[in-house]
Amino acid sequence: MSATLRAPLGRRSFLKLATLAGGGLVLGYYVRPSGMAQVVKPDVEKTDGLFIPNAFLRIAADGSVTVYSPRPEVGQGIKTSLPMIIAEELGADWRRVEVVSAPLDAAFGPQFAGGSMSTPMSYTAMRQVGAAARTMLVEAAAQTWGVPANECVAGEGAVRHAPSGRSLKFGDLVAKASALPVPAEGSVVLKDPKDFTLLGKRIGGVDNPRVVTGQPLFGIDQKRPGMVHAVYEKSPVWGARPLSANLDHVKALPGVVDAFAIDRTVPEGQLTGLVPGVAIVATSTWAAFSARNELKVTWKEGRLPNSSWDDFARQARELARAPAGSPGVSEDRRDGDVDKAFAGAAHVLEAAYAYPFISHTNLEPQNCLVHVQGDRAEIWAPTQNPDGARKLAAQVLGFAPENVKVNITRIGGGFGRRLDSDPVAEAAAISQRLGVPVKLLWDRANDLQHDHYRPGGFHFLKGAVDPQGALSAWRSHHVSFGSNMGADEYPARFVPNFALLSSTLDNGVPQGPWRAPGSCTYAWVICSFLDELAHAAGRDPVKFNLALLGEGDMVPGTGPRGRPYNAARMRSVLREVAEKSGWGKTLPRGRGMGLGYFFSHQGYIAEVAEVTVTPAGELRVDRVVAAVDVGSQIVNLSGAENQVQGSVTDGLNAAWRQELDIKQGRVVQSNFHEYPMLRIADAPRSIEIHFVKSDYPPTGLGEPALPPLAPAVCNAIFAATGKRVRQLPISRTDLSWS
Repeated sequence: MSATLRAPLGRRSFLKLATLAGGGLVLGYYVRPSGMAQVVKPDVEKTDGLFIPNAFLRIAADGSVTVYSPRPEVGQGIKTSLPMIIAEELGADWRRVEVVSAPLDAAFGPQFAGGSMSTPMSYTAMRQVGAAARTMLVEAAAQTWGVPANECVAGEGAVRHAPSGRSLKFGDLVAKASALPVPAEGSVVLKDPKDFTLLGKRIGGVDNPRVVTGQPLFGIDQKRPGMVHAVYEKSPVWGARPLSANLDHVKALPGVVDAFAIDRTVPEGQLTGLVPGVAIVATSTWAAFSARNELKVTWKEGRLPNSSWDDFARQARELARAPAGSPGVSEDRRDGDVDKAFAGAAHVLEAAYAYPFISHTNLEPQNCLVHVQGDRAEIWAPTQNPDGARKLAAQVLGFAPENVKVNITRIGGGFGRRLDSDPVAEAAAISQRLGVPVKLLWDRANDLQHDHYRPGGFHFLKGAVDPQGALSAWRSHHVSFGSNMGADEYPARFVPNFALLSSTLDNGVPQGPWRAPGSCTYAWVICSFLDELAHAAGRDPVKFNLALLGEGDMVPGTGPRGRPYNAARMRSVLREVAEKSGWGKTLPRGRGMGLGYFFSHQGYIAEVAEVTVTPAGELRVDRVVAAVDVGSQIVNLSGAENQVQGSVTDGLNAAWRQELDIKQGRVVQSNFHEYPMLRIADAPRSIEIHFVKSDYPPTGLGEPALPPLAPAVCNAIFAATGKRVRQLPISRTDLSWS
């Protein structure tokens, strides 16, 4: 760390933490705008307002260690892995570490979970917190014994003097350590990773016992005295508002407390947040759901009441035929001489790829509990973005954000959906009217028809390989719905002649981040078309893609949001997955292997799928092999394997059967009978994971293993049957062969 400024914790926050500590040792760390962390003792008033606390740990006089985990637990294991980092550097006995979910408070710094950012944003800072505490404990022990500190070592919850064999438990050192100054910046020595005893091991989730015994951890479990239950009916057509409803009839139904319309939008003009609808409040969830079955609402139509997927597809085809510069068609990039490259190519291919809107389908439906009292509100919510939830609730209520308290619950699935907080907005508006705790719950139809969907899209591609079998030109016309633009510039890194055209369809469909945004669809399009080009050139796909990646290391970023690309890391995982999968082995007709790879959320992942397709077209995924480079250290091996397995399964789930149809400005599907999910019998028979360590900082694993799955499976289908899958879901394509 280079700067010397310190920004201590404010007095109010320090008093709260000191009370929690019970006289123990409390440390916090602060994150500068540059992202560099600084460990401080929270004991004086903050003066300059430039730095905010990010996290802290408590060591009690009995030797127990409490780590406050600031980020929401969405199933990605972060509540376990981040405290493991502190415990490793501290030298704590993991069996004596208690992990506590922190409430939303500026003392903890950024508290969102999304974009696979928790590990890369926190890894070094968490190490510094643990190392600073260890340094102080070691110094306290050295002073107690009158020996040099470099003769002492911390581990298993104690400090030992190596020459004499003496030891003191952490609890015995709390008083003396608390009186010591925090080590100066640059003086804290982090452990050599070869000395790690906890990181890299398989550690069970800290909440596992409570999850499997049904303890009330999730948002849907929360209760408050005097609580009522609510549902919120919105128009199935996006952007519509209520004109009239049979409210008197609904109010007279058993268990109904109140029913009323809300005809405002917060934020104004948006399809996310609070949108117009009708609230029904009852004494139980069943009473509220039953009353909604009898609710009749007349809606004023939205802006695009007749929009449909079929019409979007028609518009996309028309735009694809139009030249650059035509109405609705812009040329965003042109490198080299694309037309000349096509004219001199040995092989030229054209293909159109399309993928639908899909839903997040979190296992735990959207829910929120809010209690508004006067000018104060308290929220219990399974939110990935608690600060965003607080700000939205404050906007709905007309309060200052500091008057809204958010309690972060465990989350039963997020995948980006719970970065948005519309259930919080709805529950807040209802509780403000009633003045009592209101628990709002969506059913599955709400969840499917009022999701913020993964965008659909259309890609019209033209590619060429030269007489030497190398990729020489690439042209893409991307017709989108205004979201997730940019990732289809990926091929521009490697092909000298490149053109990108784009068009945006007027649609009115609420959209939002879905696991590995952008990459989750672009990887399928790009890797599938690269496979087509490899076969057109008569080359093995692994060798074709290795040649495409070249011999250098770093490749400059492309496009306005482009990041530098480490081609050497990608070549490494490609070679690893080819070796571990037995790539190139001879398989009978109906069985095939396919390759997919992508750089996503700072992770370099390659996957090979091995599939069987019966002559009748029945698909089975026999095996998926993944080579994964997410940096120098796997924090929790159990959690890391779980994330890759989950990404592979989720990627197959999305690619195989999921699609939402749009007719008359609304989603047609209402539940799982119309929106099938992957069942156990259809899951991959085997998932093999090989972590490839590299000399780069650790990155997250919640998302990067998902994008390569769809192209790997679709390319394997081609190898097995000779049939190309150019439209998702896969179930749309007849895979039968003879």
